[in-house]
Amino acid sequence: MTTKFKYEAKDAAGKVVKGSVTADSQAAAVADLRRRNLTPVDVKKAGGGLFGGKKGVQVKKASAKKGELEVFTRQLSTMLGAGIPMLEALEILADQAESPGFAFCLNRVVDDIRNGSDLSKALEPHKKVFSHIYVSMIRAGEVSGQIDIILTRLAEYLEAAAHLRNEIKSAMTYPVISLVLVIGIASFLMIGIVPSFKPVFDSLEVELPGLTVFIMDIAFFMKDYWYLMFGGMAAIFFALKSLSRTPKGAYTKDQLMLRLPVFGILFKKVALSRFSRTFATLIKSGVPILGAMEIVSDTSGNLVISGIVDRARDSVRNGESLSDPFGKSTVFPPMVVKMMAIGERSGALDALLEKIAEFYDQQVEAEVKGLTSMIEPIMIAVMGVIVGGIVLAVFLPIFKLQEKLSQTG
Repeated sequence: MTTKFKYEAKDAAGKVVKGSVTADSQAAAVADLRRRNLTPVDVKKAGGGLFGGKKGVQVKKASAKKGELEVFTRQLSTMLGAGIPMLEALEILADQAESPGFAFCLNRVVDDIRNGSDLSKALEPHKKVFSHIYVSMIRAGEVSGQIDIILTRLAEYLEAAAHLRNEIKSAMTYPVISLVLVIGIASFLMIGIVPSFKPVFDSLEVELPGLTVFIMDIAFFMKDYWYLMFGGMAAIFFALKSLSRTPKGAYTKDQLMLRLPVFGILFKKVALSRFSRTFATLIKSGVPILGAMEIVSDTSGNLVISGIVDRARDSVRNGESLSDPFGKSTVFPPMVVKMMAIGERSGALDALLEKIAEFYDQQVEAEVKGLTSMIEPIMIAVMGVIVGGIVLAVFLPIFKLQEKLSQTG
């Protein structure tokens, strides 16, 4: 079944041409335009979106869904390894892209390459999809002539980074949900249930226990001033968020993240794993060490780590040792520093950094399992203390009344 497509394209002279074409599919429409020596800019069904976008929506922004970049990198590496030319491989991947934003991005890349651009240059404008490290590694692959091998390393790097992110999410999801539930249940009991017992307590004509008085006072305060409490919490949250956007505030936040009880150890191991894997991948891919360290500093995700890497880069630039600045910090353990020093002397820095990354990946996985098993009983205990305390405060006056009646009888 043929469909009518509207298009906007450029001819050989660069002039914009608009019109319509009938074809079996969007890919066939694009191919038809190329046979006419036209470069597609905008191809959509009559009344549809750009490059397969939703009806009535023109996608003109590069984006990628979760996991889409990893799959694209792995597929491109496989296709190039199988001998398929770069341009043809990219055209195929652009046609089968799932999200309209990623299809838009890849079609722009295809157009740039068709016009004589290198792959790294074509990827560079799309910073939201292709990161600094991605473009740098592609550029190193182009220089070395090993683009398919570099893409395989990139795919492995992206998959390992995604796995690490998932580990962190699984570590943080349970405590966050549990905390929200605890706060929600406690607030519901204190605001909606406890105040309704006041008339009952007044009718008992007994002296209320201290715990009951304390819980009732808090309950009525929460009921009368709930907007101040939740408004204050929101104000503190946004104030801290604004503060963390300043250079000093962001650095302080990252310092605290590494020093937090229980979670600080996990965050430190994640930072070390990310640093080691990124640094190893860049060096292995042929990126010069100073350029690699600059990228590592930008992508470390922690300003404390970034500062240490910057000092190490200055040390290397001045002809000094790479490992010394890391050894002077409290973040990098002696084992990591010694392995880096051995790798620096032996010329096997990338291999030893990979070993460090693998070690800390295993440590993070073990830490996540340990945290999950530890947090669960803690949260249950906290919930029990809060709910049990409220229930006890409600029933204590009734017990006291029973005691009074038994004495009177």
